[in-house]
Amino acid sequence: MKFVTFQKKDGSIRAGWIENDHFVVDMHEASNGVLPKDMLSFLENHSFFMKYLSSELKFSVKNKGLYLLKEVELKAPLPNPKSFRDFYAFEEHVKTARENRGLEMIPEWYEIPVFYFSNHLAIKGPNERITRPKKCEWLDYELEVACVIGKEGRDIKAEHADQYIFGYCILNDWSARDFQREEMKVGLGPAKGKDFATSIGPFIVTKDEMEEYRVENGYDLTMRAKVNEVLLSEGNMKDIYYSFGEMIERASKGVTLYPGEIIGSGTVGSGCILELGTDVHRWLVPGDEVELEITSLGKLTNTIINE
Repeated sequence: MKFVTFQKKDGSIRAGWIENDHFVVDMHEASNGVLPKDMLSFLENHSFFMKYLSSELKFSVKNKGLYLLKEVELKAPLPNPKSFRDFYAFEEHVKTARENRGLEMIPEWYEIPVFYFSNHLAIKGPNERITRPKKCEWLDYELEVACVIGKEGRDIKAEHADQYIFGYCILNDWSARDFQREEMKVGLGPAKGKDFATSIGPFIVTKDEMEEYRVENGYDLTMRAKVNEVLLSEGNMKDIYYSFGEMIERASKGVTLYPGEIIGSGTVGSGCILELGTDVHRWLVPGDEVELEITSLGKLTNTIINE
């Protein structure tokens, strides 16, 4: 299933799923209030709700709570995640980004998957405008995959981590590279360089729908990024060095993960301007349209504006 959050014509915002590619279902309305109005509440008790969907509701939806997809506005599928951790899991991205800064690969990167916390209160959705921060001249996109946690767990082993994943979506980890460069020199970060926006969407695809793409370390998913309809980045999730299982094992070591937390993969190889170099494409400016597309996960488009 493809879960969404959307705004109806009356201004109300509801959670639901896409039906037959042309409709969305308001899960709360269609279930006579059994299912919640928002995605976070659904995730917090999704085992029960998914059973209800399969046994009571999914195939009985007709007109109640059913809306044309073209007549609603999709929002971030999970607008209010409990947290957002972003990892650094693609070797090509790490190597190239460091080379472009005159740095060698660090051997410690191969020892543990590392992550940082970003601003989970600055989540943006499809077609939302992204405000370039004041005084930022080096604005960048980052082409990533995110997983959404659906089950509480602590000290989760990598081989069991799939049980804790609800689904996947596209993630754009917007970066103010000039801010990031300044703060990283001090030995902390990235923080302010990532603080202003992260886009996810257009929907969360449940993990069962991903099985046909499964390979040893993840999924065989083509990942592309375009700026103003020009293809700049192309990679594949199967090239990831650390699996989501390994990321979840690291994140949950001595820490409880909860339903509604987001974990990002980090940037795929060639998936940002920092890697490509400004001789390939300048930094992003207001008016630029950035489109990320990943097999099975759809397209995520945002336009840059001035603050």
